[in-house]
Amino acid sequence: MATLLDLRRRIRSVKSTQQITRAMKMVAAARLRGAQERIFNARPYANQMQALLQSVTARTEFRAHPLLAERPVEKVLLVLVTADRGLCGAFNTNLTRAAQNYFSEQADKQVSVIAVGRKGRDYLHRRGTPPLSEHVGIFTRLQYKQAQAVAQQIVEAYSTQAVDAVDFLYNEFKSILTQRVRVERYLPIKPLEPAAGEALIDYLYEQPAAELLNSLLPRYVETQVYRALLESQAAELAAKMTAMDTATNNAAEMIDSLTLYMNRVRQAAITREIIEVVSGAAAT
Repeated sequence: MATLLDLRRRIRSVKSTQQITRAMKMVAAARLRGAQERIFNARPYANQMQALLQSVTARTEFRAHPLLAERPVEKVLLVLVTADRGLCGAFNTNLTRAAQNYFSEQADKQVSVIAVGRKGRDYLHRRGTPPLSEHVGIFTRLQYKQAQAVAQQIVEAYSTQAVDAVDFLYNEFKSILTQRVRVERYLPIKPLEPAAGEALIDYLYEQPAAELLNSLLPRYVETQVYRALLESQAAELAAKMTAMDTATNNAAEMIDSLTLYMNRVRQAAITREIIEVVSGAAAT
């Protein structure tokens, strides 16, 4: 049976852990609000970029650009987006499991990988598939230029025909309680059609449509990459906040259980001492 001193030490230890998990939950919640705001602020630019591309592609031969050309897929580039740290529930596990399924599905193709996030990089090394390149530590202070670096790498790989397709595997932020693993094909770019019920906006351009398309398509890829990284960051923070909330509640339950047990041990000790005193008095 544990002594009162042991129980007090365990309760203090659990309370200390509870303070840490509560603080981590509050930090994750504050960062999540910022990440959600960045997603919201990025949407108008992404929507306008898509509307502009729809207008330009309607005026030119759509398949004339290297990023639009489709070819038989023999070599695939996967961009695996994970977190840099743990303590976020099943966030990273779901991604690595999805990556394993992806490798199985693409077993007849040559697959190379770009790792975004330390957990994905470590998983690839354990698997014996070193990444083509790695982008670690970018989620601490995510900026557009970091998305540009990833986008430029995949654009170059596809334009030079080093790969025949580029896929993104990441966690999409749906809500605080829900994150969904997504696999999206970023290259080649699919035809951009207006949504049902939307009219095609007719812009006036100073540059020829084909020249404008050459400038816009790489930026469109950058926008899509940035959106995926923002979604992944928000999903990670939501998962971390939920995990820390669960840990905090579990710690509270453990403290209550240990306190109840400690009180029973104390009561038993007091009862035993009383019995000893009474027995000693009766013996005399």
